[in-house]
Amino acid sequence: MPTPNYSKIMKIKLEENWTTNNNKYPLNDREVERYLSVLPSSAQIEHAKKPFYCFLHFGMNTSTGREWGNGKETAADFKILRIKPEQWIKSIKASGATGVILTCKHHDGFCLWNTGTTDFNVMKSPFAEDIVKLVSDECKKQGMDFGVYLSPWDMHEKSYATPQYNDFFCRQLTELLTLYGDIFEVWFDGAKGAEAKAFEYDWERYYKIVRTLQPNANISICGPDIRWVGNEAGKARKSEYCVVPEFLTKAETIEKHSQQSEEDAKKLLKISSSDEDLGSRKVLEKNAYLTWYPAEVDVSIRKGWFASDENESTVKSPKKLFDIYLNSVGNNSFLLLNVPPNDRGVISRKETKVLKSLGKKISEITEKPVYEKNYGELKETDGYLEFRFPNPKKLKYCILKEDIKKGQRVEKFDLYILKSNGKYKRIYDGTVIGMNKIIEMKGEAVGVLLVIRQSRGTPNLSHIGFYE
Repeated sequence: MPTPNYSKIMKIKLEENWTTNNNKYPLNDREVERYLSVLPSSAQIEHAKKPFYCFLHFGMNTSTGREWGNGKETAADFKILRIKPEQWIKSIKASGATGVILTCKHHDGFCLWNTGTTDFNVMKSPFAEDIVKLVSDECKKQGMDFGVYLSPWDMHEKSYATPQYNDFFCRQLTELLTLYGDIFEVWFDGAKGAEAKAFEYDWERYYKIVRTLQPNANISICGPDIRWVGNEAGKARKSEYCVVPEFLTKAETIEKHSQQSEEDAKKLLKISSSDEDLGSRKVLEKNAYLTWYPAEVDVSIRKGWFASDENESTVKSPKKLFDIYLNSVGNNSFLLLNVPPNDRGVISRKETKVLKSLGKKISEITEKPVYEKNYGELKETDGYLEFRFPNPKKLKYCILKEDIKKGQRVEKFDLYILKSNGKYKRIYDGTVIGMNKIIEMKGEAVGVLLVIRQSRGTPNLSHIGFYE
């Protein structure tokens, strides 16, 4: 085994780490204690164990070939006569995803379940079966989590924009949360057409219903548990923090930046969030109230959220989806990939192949471990960690995870490989680790050096792994 080039080590300044100057930031003070006091709920901790799941956009728009309804549809316009939920869930499971969220009601107001709130539902259509039940039952059979999307905006309902609508919406929400077993995520958005009447949703009442009926479910986007990443292009920030100012949970903030028209939905594919920094010390010190609010990256497998023959050719490649996975799940975020069934009631053959290829790529990340260890809290002598291998390894990935039950701590780190000639080469300079950090590695190495430069309190790593 070669002797490391210590002159090179001096150049990388090993003595500058969290145990010494901590990159000139306080390691422990009252302000740091405030950041570390912000912890995830038990539901958020469990959610972090299953960071990749899929959207199923399916409904009236699938039948009519639209992205948004027009408020003039009737139940008879849903002309789809057969669906194959078994194929939906099997295809999605092959991708490595662990659950699905079904659009139980989109903006057009058409309900995919046997609701007692309106006749504008699937039971009054030629299909005449409860699609929410069919999908949730199939999830149970195949061991997948089930979640629900319920659009607050309703083009069809006459009581919309009156106090009675909140009662109507709460009845719909109650049905979905009591008739279909365990729900892992409830997805609300703030999308509303520019022509829609001004109306304030009773968010706190909605949240109370979810907390009461499904206490293990996380409420997302227009909700206090999981935040929208800020775009629909599959992009996360370089530093995607979990601890952020509490004002970001306010649904009104999401609504203001959400889709206001079908044209806005297209624009979101090209933009990124206007605020790049949501959780650095510079931001947190100016906010008295903080919360644990991790990001969710929502993106569609094809152009548009609903399947049509026109957007079939836009299905993303396995490589593109894998890049999105690395930039979301591998970047301290959740990934919600939309896979819309078509008007034949199936996920297309093209998408099925892509999903299977994606699943293979994801499983290959950890297929050949070189080193894996659950570390725990670092010692005062662990300003940097050295790992040596008995022979040269062609490393492909590094996976780092913090113990989020102890908060989010690491703020800056460097990763080096030790080459066969005894020289170190920096391959990555990072900031946030959080729930999950996946780093692509290239080059043959006989060792790895992880230097944590900056942290909020003592770093606590639940996992360090290197893979060929």
